[in-house]
Amino acid sequence: MAKGRGIGRGMAGGMGGGGMMSQIKKLQEQMEATQSALAEETVTSTVGGGAVKVTMTGAQVCKGIEIDPDLLKDADAEMLQDLILSGVNLALDQSRKLAEDRMGPLAGGLSGLGL
Repeated sequence: MAKGRGIGRGMAGGMGGGGMMSQIKKLQEQMEATQSALAEETVTSTVGGGAVKVTMTGAQVCKGIEIDPDLLKDADAEMLQDLILSGVNLALDQSRKLAEDRMGPLAGGLSGLGL
């Protein structure tokens, strides 16, 4: 048993021990704070010359879709569906990019810890 405890201590000491755990905890807190901020940040995509606007959070939650009323006068359902689909996909791409931009530096911190 003493042998097992010695190995555990040696491994923790070799990896930075409490200092490394402190860094991991700090990084985890930063990631959680960034994820919370992403849930509040939004991106808006516009398609069809401004006819359709889609607003999405950095956490990939669609917050709204605006359709220019003038579009509804002459638009057919298929065209409107295509515009909405394009707008949502563009907003998702923008949202993913925002998340990558915010979380990327934190992920880099993991490699600095040897993870």
